[in-house]
Amino acid sequence: MVWELAATFAHSRLFPAASAVALTMIQEAVSGSLLSNLAITLARVAAAFTVAMVLGTALGFAMGIWRRVDLALDSWVTVLLNLPALVLIVLMYVWFGLNEWAAIAAVALNKLPSTAVMVREGTRALDRNLVEMAQSFRLGRVKTFRHVTLPQLAPYLFAAARSGLAIIWKIVLVVELLGRSNGVGFQIEAYFQLFDVTHILAYTLAFIFVVQAIEWVFLQPLERRVSRWRR
Repeated sequence: MVWELAATFAHSRLFPAASAVALTMIQEAVSGSLLSNLAITLARVAAAFTVAMVLGTALGFAMGIWRRVDLALDSWVTVLLNLPALVLIVLMYVWFGLNEWAAIAAVALNKLPSTAVMVREGTRALDRNLVEMAQSFRLGRVKTFRHVTLPQLAPYLFAAARSGLAIIWKIVLVVELLGRSNGVGFQIEAYFQLFDVTHILAYTLAFIFVVQAIEWVFLQPLERRVSRWRR
């Protein structure tokens, strides 16, 4: 309501009304452009997120358990943590070309070090007494990891997943803006060239709705389910 009234008083094409943005969003969805570009962006997010979480979790777990691995890789992880995302994206495109693999790798590498650091700290905080108890009952490595280690790591994994998605959503748009010919980021860049604020806001809001839907429908219920044992 406030947005609509402010746009009415401003009466500028650079500040469109909420109704105009909503109408544009519906039109783009009906034409298929919005949904197809959202699907492409989501596929890139899913691929980069999976790579970053799997590799980052394995790396962080190894660094938390073995001191020598931590000493060998700590400096490299710190470098990746502090390397600007834009620099890494440009380097990946220069080295490997403007292709899908370079785009996904650039996004994954931006997220991987923070995942590794969170999981490393979670591994260091594991209750060794519980591990020793599991060994005394001869649970085996697989069952010990599943029933003792993984539940303790769950809060750190969810923290890494949430921060990872927050980072990846943003970086994917930059990757698409710089070197892809489709996706939400590419569409926003194209409409920026035309100073079409209505379409920019329509794609941005659609993207935000999808992000919130994933948080409410998937992440929060899964976290509550995994954390039930704590209650």
